[in-house]
Amino acid sequence: MCVWQVDFYRRPLRNAAGEPLWELLICDATGSFTYEVLCPQPLADSSWLASQLQKAADKTGLPKVVQAFRPQSFNLLSAAGQILGIEVEATRRTEALKQWLKEKASQYPRQDNYAAEPYNAISLEQPPPMPLPENLWGERWRFAALPAGNIEEAFAQRPIPILQMPEFLLPINLSIASTIPVPGVVIDGGRQSMLLARWLEGVKPVALNYIAGAPDGLILDAGLVDRWVVATFDDREVAAAALVYQQRQQLSKGLHFLLVQPDDSGMTYSGFWLLQG
Repeated sequence: MCVWQVDFYRRPLRNAAGEPLWELLICDATGSFTYEVLCPQPLADSSWLASQLQKAADKTGLPKVVQAFRPQSFNLLSAAGQILGIEVEATRRTEALKQWLKEKASQYPRQDNYAAEPYNAISLEQPPPMPLPENLWGERWRFAALPAGNIEEAFAQRPIPILQMPEFLLPINLSIASTIPVPGVVIDGGRQSMLLARWLEGVKPVALNYIAGAPDGLILDAGLVDRWVVATFDDREVAAAALVYQQRQQLSKGLHFLLVQPDDSGMTYSGFWLLQG
């Protein structure tokens, strides 16, 4: 399946008329296909974008999916995608594109049309974390861990209603040794278990991070920039377990998991996500 990673956003550049310039960057996951073009800000809309996507596709054909990590790009691409009949996916997993953006950012100051404006190639403004809706709270939660070699065996073949185990996050594809413990968080949702799992499916979890504070907390990064407070705690034993959770992520290349189940019987699961911070 042909997938493009796309960013269309304002850069620290201006044209001869003094107009801010937007730049369209398109690449595939390997970087073997690239396309770039500048656009004066007054022309930066979904129609212009659709025409450029079509031009980029003249030799290779239109992709099946276009991925965007920047909310502003996603909104414009969604409108352009409707014009061209292309699926547009919001995802933070656009590593080839982000690397290219960093390289481009280092080149702008040497260009004659550089505007010397504050610019960060991939940093996005994030809202403060929101509390998890009260109607989704489970009965209890805890930290856990599984050997990397057991992840697929434990969950891939189970009849789990919501299962998110993308190929690129499987331990074997990340070259994680089978004995490395992959940390995770398990939520016993009780009667709210499926409701919570469906809500999580909708917000698209990316990573679940321990944040030290007063109190400490577990913060879920989801979607493109969303953040949610999953739990808060000030218990020393829980904080110690949270540190272990954090340390294990460092050993597992950021890989971790989130499991939602009705109870701790091990008989049924509602949702499972492989995540990476």
